[in-house]
Amino acid sequence: MPIIQVLLVVYIAAAIAYWLLVGRAMWLVRSRVPRLLDAQPPDPARWPRLSVIIPACNEADRIEPAARTLLGEDYPDLELIFINDRSDDATGAIIDRLAAEDPRVKAIHIRELPEGWLGKVHALDRGFAESSGEWVLLSDADIHFERGSLRKAVAYAEAERLDHLAALPELVPTSFMVDAVILLFLRQFMAAVRPWAVSDPRSSAYIGIGAFNLVRRESFAATPGFEWLRMETADDMGVGLLMKTSGKRCGIVGARGYLSLQWYRTLGEAARGAERGWSTVLRFSLARTVMLSLLSLAIQASPLLALVPLAWEGMRPIAYAGIAVPAAFLASALPMRGWGREGLWLRALATPLVSPVVVFALLRAGYLGWRRGGAMWRGTVYPNELLRAGARVKFP
Repeated sequence: MPIIQVLLVVYIAAAIAYWLLVGRAMWLVRSRVPRLLDAQPPDPARWPRLSVIIPACNEADRIEPAARTLLGEDYPDLELIFINDRSDDATGAIIDRLAAEDPRVKAIHIRELPEGWLGKVHALDRGFAESSGEWVLLSDADIHFERGSLRKAVAYAEAERLDHLAALPELVPTSFMVDAVILLFLRQFMAAVRPWAVSDPRSSAYIGIGAFNLVRRESFAATPGFEWLRMETADDMGVGLLMKTSGKRCGIVGARGYLSLQWYRTLGEAARGAERGWSTVLRFSLARTVMLSLLSLAIQASPLLALVPLAWEGMRPIAYAGIAVPAAFLASALPMRGWGREGLWLRALATPLVSPVVVFALLRAGYLGWRRGGAMWRGTVYPNELLRAGARVKFP
């Protein structure tokens, strides 16, 4: 058999295996990750005090609509801590206005970043130190909460006797291209982190969600805390890792109907967000960047590339097997129904078309990380040496 045919057989087999594995992972997420919507936890005998920490850096165009959903919450004993982390827009003024309107709101302004800390991790550490809740929710400035979501989440965590609860928000559509890019990433992320196994204390699986990381105060205080995560770019996953490796009881729920998020609004935002991958995924290596980019293109575009050999008559007996690749790909997308609004999951079918965009974002992140000698986040460049020394989360 000519070498080109051998390579084609290997490629088709690898693509089928990949999409079947991803599809299995997506079905496990759908079937084994509990939904907060379905849970009926009893109200606790006493509602514990809850502190919600929201760090914000230049979020003037997002923070107020999201913050007002929190102000509309009816949780009995609630503290809302909004942190203006060195913003140079109107974020600080908005936070001050919210604090003046509602006595539950505490405004914190950070003017300088201490050496050896990432901005968001430092803001979270500062917020945790000034909070008073028995439960502490770490969230983001663009998360929208439906009324009753905090009651439901705390009741669930208490009933399950958890120390850490992560919640997957519902995704709000933006544009076709951006949504397809996001869904491509999410499918890879879910397959890699195995969220269905997080609640099993025998499993090494862990997860953290920036939109919703709920921790029991005394349990988190018994860990090395944010000091251990001070240079971790994947700070949300870092919280999950910290709690799991400290022997705490961890859980995850789907929060459709309770939490919503419009993640990236433009391809430019998505590309800038990918720059954090220089440390967590690309591991400060241009060689790894190029290798992962080529591999990602070959796999993510495989539902289309596997059909190309059908154009050559001599290749057709083998290429007919390539029809199984788009079939396996379709099977991997079906379980994503319900992840977002307005049929968002259908845009997952376009991920082969947007795979070059994702590859470009990876190559761009790798090049910029190499040229700058570090990763830029929220206007600050963090040197590779510091990030490498402080990295805790290691993605496959």
